Amino acid sequence: MARFTLPRDLYHGKGAIDALKTFDGKRAIVCVGGGSMKKFGFLDKVINNLKEAGMEVSVFDGIEPDPSVETVMRGAEAMIKFQPDWIIAIGGGSPIDAAKAMWIKYEYPETTFEDMCKVFGLPKLRTKARFCAIPSTSGTATEVTAFSIITDYSKGIKYPIADFEITPDVAIVDSDLAETMPKKLVAHTGMDAMTHAIEAYVSTANCDFTDPLALHAIKMIQEDLVDSYNGDMGKRDSMHNAQCLAGMAFSNALLGIVHSMAHKTGAAFADYGAHIIHGAANAMYLPKVIAFNAKNEEAAKRYAVIADSMNLGGSSVAEKVQLLISYLRKMNDELNIPHCIKNYGADSYPTEHGFVPEDVFLERLPEIAKNAILDACTGSNPRQPSQEEMEALLKCCYYDAEVDF
Repeated sequence: MARFTLPRDLYHGKGAIDALKTFDGKRAIVCVGGGSMKKFGFLDKVINNLKEAGMEVSVFDGIEPDPSVETVMRGAEAMIKFQPDWIIAIGGGSPIDAAKAMWIKYEYPETTFEDMCKVFGLPKLRTKARFCAIPSTSGTATEVTAFSIITDYSKGIKYPIADFEITPDVAIVDSDLAETMPKKLVAHTGMDAMTHAIEAYVSTANCDFTDPLALHAIKMIQEDLVDSYNGDMGKRDSMHNAQCLAGMAFSNALLGIVHSMAHKTGAAFADYGAHIIHGAANAMYLPKVIAFNAKNEEAAKRYAVIADSMNLGGSSVAEKVQLLISYLRKMNDELNIPHCIKNYGADSYPTEHGFVPEDVFLERLPEIAKNAILDACTGSNPRQPSQEEMEALLKCCYYDAEVDF
């Protein structure tokens, strides 16, 4: 038996944020990140809409990119004090992910972060509050997923929380918010969405309900992402829908080792002054993982179906897989994303000498590989890597070397 779970309601299109006026409740806490939602007036709109719905409103702001365990605990304390019956998270993936984890701690104050990380092991939520997510970026799709990514900075590791309980009750996919994204964010979140859709389609948990979502999202991203990056706001609006479809697919079909590696390398070199941004990591690693997974016959066939849906040509499965890899590398070039960690600058742009020194990477490689294998996303990858294979694959991602194993 399998399960397919999505939010109860999904409001979409320009102006969808006004759906908040129809919410029924007494108190709502709004979780938000930096200043962009306030700067562009969306935070005020959320607050005013909730007040129009008759609610008392509190704001928990300042949620950082790659939210920390400490931020989650502080937010939960604010919720425990305010006692909301609605949690409204607005912004990029970070404030929404953080709010999901806060929600768990709010409903079950005795829960530890370690408890939260037990895959599909959470108790029943909604005993105190319902959850609404309003994304401002077009990539994570956390507004429709059963996942949250929280960083333990003491360990330099990003941990996925995975449970259908944290799938939001309501998603508001309002393309007005996406039009505020800076160019670099369009690129990174867009390739995150592409990775979601491709990994969902080849995941061992794929099914008849997730495959159409994944394939349609891939086709939309192929048609819309580069133009969105170059300023076409009609394509920007379309990408906001495409990333949500990709999220619906992967939340139910799960992901693979592109994400496992991105989770475990993202903060692994923070002491050298930067993170490897999640979407950029996915973009760099995806072609390498496709080459690795394509040694599995069933995965290769499914990559070939993706290539066919993208009209890439090719007369054999192997040729189609290679054309898919080449196409994704070309997209990275068009989006100004590096091909490997060695050339990943602290600003995320391609450079001859990246911020991660070779000797440091090699020293930390065994531990990173071990943690990637243990990541919650690895289990649904179509080819299970050994420690040796994971280390070799990560080396290919560092040097941009060919995957021939």
